[in-house]
This record gives sequence, structure tokens and C-alpha cells, in this order.
Amino acid sequence: MTVHQNFIAGRFVERTGDDLIDVFNPARDIRISQVPDTTAEGVNEAVDAASRAQRDWERLPAIQRAGFLREISAKIRANAEKIARVISEEQGKILPLARVEAAFTADYIDYMAEWARRIEGEILQSDRPGENIFLFRQPIGVVAGILPWNFPFFLIARKMAPALITGNTIVIKPSEETPNNAALFARLVTETGLPKGVFNIVYGRGGTAGRALTLHPDVRMVSFTGSVETGSKIMADAARNICKVNLELGGKAPAIVTADADLDLAARAITQSRTLNTGQVCNAAERVYVDRKVADEFTDKLIKAMDAVRYGDPLGNDEIDMGPIINRAGVEKIDALVRSALDAGAEAALGGGVADLGVGSHYKPTVLVNCHQDMDIISRETFGPVLPLVEVDSLDQAIAHANDTTYGLTSSIYTTNVGSMMRACNELRFGETYVNRENFEAMQGFHAGRGKSGIGGADGKHGLLEYTETHICYVQT
Repeated sequence: MTVHQNFIAGRFVERTGDDLIDVFNPARDIRISQVPDTTAEGVNEAVDAASRAQRDWERLPAIQRAGFLREISAKIRANAEKIARVISEEQGKILPLARVEAAFTADYIDYMAEWARRIEGEILQSDRPGENIFLFRQPIGVVAGILPWNFPFFLIARKMAPALITGNTIVIKPSEETPNNAALFARLVTETGLPKGVFNIVYGRGGTAGRALTLHPDVRMVSFTGSVETGSKIMADAARNICKVNLELGGKAPAIVTADADLDLAARAITQSRTLNTGQVCNAAERVYVDRKVADEFTDKLIKAMDAVRYGDPLGNDEIDMGPIINRAGVEKIDALVRSALDAGAEAALGGGVADLGVGSHYKPTVLVNCHQDMDIISRETFGPVLPLVEVDSLDQAIAHANDTTYGLTSSIYTTNVGSMMRACNELRFGETYVNRENFEAMQGFHAGRGKSGIGGADGKHGLLEYTETHICYVQT
């Protein structure tokens, strides 16, 4: 049994006094590793290492920092298949998607490295003669990156790469559900020349290691991806030190299908958006509003597309489309929401229950019809392969229903009418809107939510600048 060790100041550090957390393969229900539930003492060690390394790291020209990032991306590409199998084993992701995650991670690190010569300040006009006003973009200091389990390897890079290229150092806390890929990431880092202390990993639960990070006075930014409940606690803890927070939280993405939509495209793309990573994606389509005039035809197509989705053990079958839910608790949460909808009058046109494969945490691809706006299945994040359908009479009603949520991360519309497309882009109150395509963002975009979906964002120029703060200098000559 492998017991992973924290990675601090360039070396693996054993934690003998901490409780151990078991890590399971969700497709086979077997224990595969253990990690320490790191206490404040271990977190302090990691933050101290990052703090000591930060000033020298900041002083390096950004182009030199970029060189270290490219070393890491090269190691990832050289070990892509091994990475994919580790991800698949601990998270349940199908191997083709795990391979995409490994490749995308390397590309993302290279993309952020390309910003080395593009981080810009400003020169502002002064009201005084002989004065110049300069705005500099500078690093924040030590960043804490607290990760979820659904895209665990990529999210290391999503937080690490922009933090490092802008001159910060970082301490990563992976999810206790999926720490093995982070241990592999650390081992790859040891094969590069990255200075010690610039990148660190501590393991543990949110209430121990995560909370110790957010409360640490030397952590100047917390970047968190996960649930609204945890994000709210992080904000409260970070407020004690007036620490910057960057939060990507939950979503309840609406998909609008208009009467003029390409229904085959809509059914295919919404199915892909709902079953990617077994529906365990914050920007996946979570609820469908379909024009009543085409509801029957679209529902038939959606049922056919969802019914074709194959699922099982991702390491035992290359022909499947979905793996397991992350754990039994996740399955129970999904099933409770489905049962609540059925009790309130919805009907299961497909699926509607736990999948019994003899082993593993699986849920059947599910389509629920006769749903209405006040059901929990419409308002609460499901995080599984379940699609509830609500029939609407107009685009006005669809947009109103779509915006009737405390979330605001992702939305989509399927239409062949340019006016309907532009109305949706102007009136949907979400950080992202996808038109006639599946929900999946680009690294050069800006992945950001509104409302309870988060504060700040990631990716592209605007995501990079999240890891900087401004310094205005008034220079009188």
C-alpha cells in the first residue's frame, strides 16, 4: 500500500503523526493508496517553504520562469499514458478523456508560459506637468490552490501555471479523493530544474489541511474550485487575513432548445455535455428547456442519444462512454434528487435509478420528463448523468426560467435564428453561453461565474491577471 508524502521545498516529507486517509478506486471499490490528513504544522512547513522561495522566484525574468514551466510540460507529455491511467484508476474517468486531460494540461502550461513577454502594465496621463504615472503588475506572493476531484491533474496546472509565470509561489492541496495524480505531478517536477519551494503539495481534508491554508497569514491568495458550501467557508476564513479569494463553485447550467433548432445536433451536444466525465463537471448541462412545439420530437432524440451511452469500469473497457460516480455518497445524492422529482410528478423516460454492475458506484443515464421549475432537480446541482426536461412556450419563458437560479456559471442555446442567439447572449445571466455546441471552455477564454458560481475566474489573459496585483507609481521629474 502506497502512502504518499507531502512535497515541500523540493522533497517528499513524511508525516508520521497525522491520520491517514484511504483512497479508493470508485469502479472497483478497492483501496489503492493512503495520504496524510496534514495538520497545521505540516501546512506551515509548506507555506514557509513557498514564502522563502517567492522573492528569488519573483526576481527571475518571466522568460526564465517560462522555461521551467516548459520543462514540466515536456515531462507531462513524456509520461502522458501513465498519468492517464493514474487519473482513471482513482477518479473513474474513461481512459480517452484521461488522455485528453493529460495532453490538455501540458498544452495549458505551455500556453501560460507564452505570456512571459506579454504581461503588461500601463502608463497613465498625469494632471501635473513633468509627472509620469506607471501601473505595474506584480505577483501577490504565496498562493494556495485547493482542488476538487473531477479534473484533478489539469486543475493543478490551472492554478500553478498562471501563479508561477506571474512570479508567485504555490502550495497545492489536492482532493483527498484523488491525490495519486498529484503525487505523480510532484515526481515529474523533481525531474526538472524548478527551484525548491516554488511548487509544494500538502494532502488532507478540507477541514484540516485546507482550512490551515486559508487561515495562514502568509497565504495572500486562495484559489479554490469546488462546492458553494466549501467556497463560503473559505471566504469566511480568508477574510480574517483579508486574503484574496478566487472561487470557481457549482453550476446549474440551462440548455435552451428553440423550435427552429437542429434537434439532432441539440440532442447529441446536450448528451455529450451531460455525460462527459459521468456528468461530474460544473459547467455540464444540468436542465433543459425545450419549446413545446418540438418537445416530443426532441425528447425522442435525446432519449435515443442518452440510451446509447455505455458505462462501466474505465480500466477494463475502452468502448465505454462513462465511468463511475466518484463514490457512494455521490450516487446517493443523485438518486435522492431523482426520487424527489419522481415523487413530485416527473416521469423517468429513461433510467432513473442506481446501476447495479455488481461493483462500483454507477448511475444509469437518465431522462426525466414532465418536470417543472420548482423541483429540486431543477434548482440543485445534480453532478451526475441526469437530464430533467421542462417544456416552455417561448424564448422569453426559457430565458426567464434559465435565469431563475442562484448559480451563474454556464448556459447554452440551440437555435438557427441569429436574433434568438443574440438575445440569449445578451440576456442570459451566466459567465459563459455556448451556442449550438457542447459545454466545454477554451484555455484562451475566461472561465468565470456569477452569483453563487464564484468570484474571479480562470484561463486566458483575464485569468492570468487574477494572480497579480497593481502597483501605481507617481514619478515627478
